[in-house]
Amino acid sequence: MHIHILGICGTFMGGLAVLAKQAGHRVTGCDANVYPPMSTQLEAQGIELIEGFGPEQISLKPDLFVVGNVVSRGNPLMEEILNRGLPYTSGPQWIGEHILQGKWVLAVAGTHGKTTTSSMLAWILEDAGYDPGFLIGGVPMNFGISARLGGKNADSPFFVIEADEYDTAFFDKRSKFVHYHAKTAILNNLEYDHADIFPDLAAIETQFHHLVRTVPGVGRLVANGDEESLRRVVARGCWSEAEWFGGAAQSDWSLADHADGSFDVIFQGENAGTVKWSLTGAHNRMNALAAIAAARHVGVPVTQAIASLAQFGNVKRRMELRGVVNDIAVYDDFAHHPTAIATTVAGLRKKVGSARILAVLEPRSNTMKLGTMKDALPGSLADADLVFGYGAKGGGKDALGWDLGAALMPLGTKAQAFDALDALVAAVARAARPGDQILAMSNGGFGGVHQKILDALNAGGVPK
Repeated sequence: MHIHILGICGTFMGGLAVLAKQAGHRVTGCDANVYPPMSTQLEAQGIELIEGFGPEQISLKPDLFVVGNVVSRGNPLMEEILNRGLPYTSGPQWIGEHILQGKWVLAVAGTHGKTTTSSMLAWILEDAGYDPGFLIGGVPMNFGISARLGGKNADSPFFVIEADEYDTAFFDKRSKFVHYHAKTAILNNLEYDHADIFPDLAAIETQFHHLVRTVPGVGRLVANGDEESLRRVVARGCWSEAEWFGGAAQSDWSLADHADGSFDVIFQGENAGTVKWSLTGAHNRMNALAAIAAARHVGVPVTQAIASLAQFGNVKRRMELRGVVNDIAVYDDFAHHPTAIATTVAGLRKKVGSARILAVLEPRSNTMKLGTMKDALPGSLADADLVFGYGAKGGGKDALGWDLGAALMPLGTKAQAFDALDALVAAVARAARPGDQILAMSNGGFGGVHQKILDALNAGGVPK
């Protein structure tokens, strides 16, 4: 089959392209912005890329057009497809029908932690010899790739997928995850997000219950018992086994953490072993608990999962150390929702103790650009010593529709806002001193701010 992918350079659609190529299909694709690293990764797979959405691309005559959710009505290629009555489908539907059919699908859903938890779960299965396929919205350090059909065995029955609640396509407003037909489903947490498509938390809860409805009777939910929203979701109806994790008294899985970052795994009141690793933060411990519980459903002993996590290398852009200059560390993190920002800063604080944390933030997600979460920003950054916010002005797609400086005012003099990236970089470099931890947070590329800060520190030195 020849498929032509519209919006191929997004993380999900790029992963789909790799899987389709590995499955033996001819794959071509187009996007508005075709540039490295995604473009080079795809071209290395022998996938032809076209810049833009020109209607002349129908001359490729693919068997099927696969449409990403970046595409909307008015897109010139999509309009031509519709006008000519050519066959098309969404990315999630194609994955569900052509990759996941017949697999034991382990789907990881939640507002936060999907990428990290999916990576943990895939690694646990890999280390236990299950040779899983996976599609993850990031690059797990243990694998170095974001998608594969399987390791040595492309026909492995196990597949781990990051299960996003964002809508499927302009013609299918259900969440992506309803197409995956999970046998094991992790419901990691659930907060209000994606203000551009969901009016309120109740609307997202409805989508999560659609996921619950697709889990078969022989399947299992692994759900966070500390989240009232997920309790409400499951209370609407559950037709499979359910195991709860967290600190709630009625949870099947819980943990006891230690000062060194390790933690005991408690299953049904019994200590099953201790995870000893380098990751920080309560959120990562909860992610690990969910991954251990899900792996147990496919037969991985808890002791094996615990041992595997000791070798887990985290995910690129999750508290990733980008460099150190004069004892100043620069980290990159994907955090963009206030809850994720707060837990990321708290995790770094626990790791570095009293060292200064310089938080550098780009509120870039659609929800943040709409201003829905702006009032929660100061609280999420309270544990940082200095805060540098970046909000581009003008009519660009990354421009904020609100005043970032005003939003950060509750933090007083420790916070500054910038609308020019170079000015922000210069301010961070001037403020930094040996021993500081610079934490850059964004769900985008942030204009390469991490390397720019490192370069500025190298060029100008830092005060002693």
